[in-house]
Amino acid sequence: MAAPEALTTNLPAPGPAPEAQARPLALYVHWPFCASKCPYCDFNSHVADSIDQGAWLRAYLEEIDAWAPALAGRRLTSIFFGGGTPSLMDPDTAAAVIARARRIWPAAGDDALEITLEANPNSTEAARFKAFRAAGINRLSLGIQALDEPALAFLGRTHSAAEALAALTRAKAHFPRVNADMIYARPGQTIAAWQEELKRLMGEGLGHLSLYQLTIERGTPFFSAHRRGDFTLPSDDDQAWLYLATGEVLARAGLSAYEVSNYARAGEECRHNLTYWRYGDFLGIGPGAHGRLILREFALATENYRAPADWLKAVGECGRGVKAELPLTAMVRAQEMVIMGLRLEVGISALDFRAVTGGDFADYLDRAAMARLTQGGYLSRERGRLKATSEGRLRLDAVIASLLGTAHGG
Repeated sequence: MAAPEALTTNLPAPGPAPEAQARPLALYVHWPFCASKCPYCDFNSHVADSIDQGAWLRAYLEEIDAWAPALAGRRLTSIFFGGGTPSLMDPDTAAAVIARARRIWPAAGDDALEITLEANPNSTEAARFKAFRAAGINRLSLGIQALDEPALAFLGRTHSAAEALAALTRAKAHFPRVNADMIYARPGQTIAAWQEELKRLMGEGLGHLSLYQLTIERGTPFFSAHRRGDFTLPSDDDQAWLYLATGEVLARAGLSAYEVSNYARAGEECRHNLTYWRYGDFLGIGPGAHGRLILREFALATENYRAPADWLKAVGECGRGVKAELPLTAMVRAQEMVIMGLRLEVGISALDFRAVTGGDFADYLDRAAMARLTQGGYLSRERGRLKATSEGRLRLDAVIASLLGTAHGG
């Protein structure tokens, strides 16, 4: 493994870009370890016999310090500990990362900084919630995935439905904001059964839910099993009906779909993920972490080494675990902003789009496709915003592909 080059400072400007100094910053921290690997998961996660917690703490702090000069003067808006299973991290490590990040990039105030940790409902991890709250975590995202015992077994989860609900109760006692992740459109799942799971979950009084349709990712055990015919997924029509039923149940509970897979009460939207969907600046540290940054006069995409050992080695050699740094042209920024922004119910502001790309939607997207999708009721362009309609959100991948398929200009 070759050590990455030093931070690039002389790339040519790829086009108009927002003033870097004024842009807020979100920090993503990747913890790559899990107690076991779920058969549907293609995330950068690893099962390890032992973990040198001290070495990981030192590496995280070193990578933050290495980025500090290039991102001087930024205001921190959120920190997100993702994985992997970050609740396996030593709470002292989380506390130290939070303290270092806050010192380098001050937030507007305690209430302004959202700090999320992903966790599993297993009782051994739930017992650490108090320590993580003391470390500074103020939002917990709990990977429940199902409240049906056969479904949990199918998904390779090691907790029971009762254990998940008990973890929720404990989480609510320690954290001011709690999210639950669930997976639906599972084999054989009916609308009625899914509605009952949702109603049971909403009985816990949660203000945010992340609900993902089961997808089969290449390289996972589910990919091979699905190809063998071991199980089948619901049809596209059935998945659409499950999606619509999801929105109906949660709307009655006071949660709206502010993003394709995320539902929240007003004011409880995930600020960190909104940075991604709004195409804001974020720094990724840890193995496999990605970043999108405006640095001086150019936009930059960063990708860290994926393997934990490679990342640790790179940080030890030059302070950062970056495998690749790529300038983002105006066209790429436009495409990424559309891919992310159309996931939001409010869509993309034309003013924000121009600030990031230097142009209008018509300068980067297929004009004929925009007209066709608008006429067909899948896309809306009103009041200075481009957004997918409710029908368009049901077919979002196809809508985006049409808009970007013959993109031009830039």
